[in-house]
Amino acid sequence: MNFAPDLATVTHGIQLAVAPVFLLTAVSGMIGAVAGRLARIIDRARFLENRLEEGSVIPIRAIKMYAELAQLRHRGWLVNGCLALLTFCALLIGVTIILLFLGETAELPILKIATVCFLSGVVCFLSA
Repeated sequence: MNFAPDLATVTHGIQLAVAPVFLLTAVSGMIGAVAGRLARIIDRARFLENRLEEGSVIPIRAIKMYAELAQLRHRGWLVNGCLALLTFCALLIGVTIILLFLGETAELPILKIATVCFLSGVVCFLSA
Protein backbone atom coordinates (compact mmCIF):
# COMPACT_ATOMS: atom_id res chain seq x y z
CA MET A 1 0.00 0.00 0.00
CA ASN A 2 1.28 3.41 -0.94
CA PHE A 3 0.54 5.99 1.78
CA ALA A 4 2.45 8.84 0.12
CA PRO A 5 0.04 10.12 -2.55
CA ASP A 6 1.14 12.45 -5.29
CA LEU A 7 -0.39 15.86 -5.98
CA ALA A 8 -2.69 14.63 -8.79
CA THR A 9 -4.19 11.98 -6.52
CA VAL A 10 -4.82 14.47 -3.73
CA THR A 11 -6.37 16.93 -6.20
CA HIS A 12 -8.68 14.25 -7.59
CA GLY A 13 -9.64 13.19 -4.04
CA ILE A 14 -10.57 16.75 -3.19
CA GLN A 15 -12.65 17.03 -6.36
CA LEU A 16 -14.54 13.86 -5.41
CA ALA A 17 -15.15 15.10 -1.88
CA VAL A 18 -16.45 18.53 -2.95
CA ALA A 19 -19.75 17.25 -4.41
CA PRO A 20 -21.17 16.03 -1.06
CA VAL A 21 -20.20 19.36 0.50
CA PHE A 22 -23.03 21.01 -1.41
CA LEU A 23 -25.51 18.63 0.21
CA LEU A 24 -23.91 19.41 3.56
CA THR A 25 -24.56 23.11 2.91
CA ALA A 26 -28.22 22.37 2.17
CA VAL A 27 -28.46 20.35 5.39
CA SER A 28 -27.06 23.23 7.44
CA GLY A 29 -29.61 25.58 5.90
CA MET A 30 -32.42 23.16 6.72
CA ILE A 31 -31.19 22.80 10.30
CA GLY A 32 -31.31 26.59 10.66
CA ALA A 33 -34.84 26.79 9.27
CA VAL A 34 -36.13 23.93 11.42
CA ALA A 35 -34.46 25.33 14.54
CA GLY A 36 -36.23 28.63 13.88
CA ARG A 37 -39.51 26.74 13.63
CA LEU A 38 -38.80 25.03 16.97
CA ALA A 39 -38.10 28.42 18.56
CA ARG A 40 -41.49 29.71 17.37
CA ILE A 41 -43.24 26.63 18.78
CA ILE A 42 -41.54 27.09 22.16
CA ASP A 43 -42.35 30.81 22.27
CA ARG A 44 -46.04 30.16 21.54
CA ALA A 45 -46.22 27.40 24.16
CA ARG A 46 -44.63 29.66 26.78
CA PHE A 47 -47.09 32.43 25.94
CA LEU A 48 -50.05 30.08 26.34
CA GLU A 49 -48.70 28.61 29.58
CA ASN A 50 -48.20 32.09 31.04
CA ARG A 51 -51.76 33.09 30.14
CA LEU A 52 -53.10 29.92 31.74
CA GLU A 53 -51.05 30.46 34.91
CA GLU A 54 -52.53 33.95 35.33
CA GLY A 55 -55.92 32.33 35.84
CA SER A 56 -57.84 35.14 34.14
CA VAL A 57 -58.80 33.02 31.12
CA ILE A 58 -62.42 31.95 30.80
CA PRO A 59 -62.91 28.15 30.97
CA ILE A 60 -63.98 27.73 27.33
CA ARG A 61 -60.91 29.60 26.14
CA ALA A 62 -58.71 27.58 28.54
CA ILE A 63 -59.90 24.34 26.94
CA LYS A 64 -58.91 25.66 23.51
CA MET A 65 -55.54 26.78 24.88
CA TYR A 66 -54.86 23.31 26.33
CA ALA A 67 -55.76 21.76 22.98
CA GLU A 68 -53.36 24.13 21.25
CA LEU A 69 -50.63 23.22 23.77
CA ALA A 70 -51.16 19.54 22.94
CA GLN A 71 -50.85 20.34 19.25
CA LEU A 72 -47.69 22.36 19.88
CA ARG A 73 -46.22 19.46 21.86
CA HIS A 74 -46.84 17.16 18.88
CA ARG A 75 -45.29 19.67 16.47
CA GLY A 76 -42.28 20.01 18.76
CA TRP A 77 -41.86 16.25 18.76
CA LEU A 78 -41.92 16.19 14.95
CA VAL A 79 -39.43 19.06 14.71
CA ASN A 80 -37.07 17.34 17.14
CA GLY A 81 -37.24 14.19 15.01
CA CYS A 82 -36.51 16.26 11.93
CA LEU A 83 -33.49 17.83 13.63
CA ALA A 84 -32.22 14.39 14.64
CA LEU A 85 -32.51 13.13 11.05
CA LEU A 86 -30.77 16.21 9.67
CA THR A 87 -27.96 15.89 12.20
CA PHE A 88 -27.51 12.22 11.33
CA CYS A 89 -27.54 13.17 7.64
CA ALA A 90 -24.79 15.73 8.23
CA LEU A 91 -22.75 13.09 10.05
CA LEU A 92 -23.17 10.59 7.21
CA ILE A 93 -22.24 13.15 4.57
CA GLY A 94 -19.16 14.11 6.60
CA VAL A 95 -18.13 10.44 6.79
CA THR A 96 -18.73 10.17 3.04
CA ILE A 97 -16.38 13.07 2.39
CA ILE A 98 -13.69 11.50 4.57
CA LEU A 99 -14.11 8.10 2.94
CA LEU A 100 -13.95 9.51 -0.58
CA PHE A 101 -10.80 11.42 0.23
CA LEU A 102 -9.14 8.48 1.96
CA GLY A 103 -10.22 6.06 -0.74
CA GLU A 104 -8.59 8.20 -3.39
CA THR A 105 -5.41 9.18 -1.57
CA ALA A 106 -4.65 5.98 0.37
CA GLU A 107 -5.98 3.66 -2.35
CA LEU A 108 -8.27 1.91 0.11
CA PRO A 109 -11.18 -0.06 -1.39
CA ILE A 110 -13.92 1.83 0.45
CA LEU A 111 -15.99 3.16 -2.44
CA LYS A 112 -18.95 0.89 -1.58
CA ILE A 113 -18.95 2.08 2.03
CA ALA A 114 -18.84 5.71 0.85
CA THR A 115 -21.75 5.04 -1.51
CA VAL A 116 -23.84 3.50 1.28
CA CYS A 117 -23.03 6.43 3.60
CA PHE A 118 -23.97 8.97 0.95
CA LEU A 119 -27.23 7.27 0.03
CA SER A 120 -28.12 6.86 3.71
CA GLY A 121 -27.50 10.57 4.19
CA VAL A 122 -29.79 11.39 1.27
CA VAL A 123 -32.50 9.13 2.71
CA CYS A 124 -32.18 10.89 6.09
CA PHE A 125 -32.40 14.27 4.35
CA LEU A 126 -35.52 13.26 2.44
CA SER A 127 -37.07 11.75 5.55
CA ALA A 128 -36.49 14.96 7.47
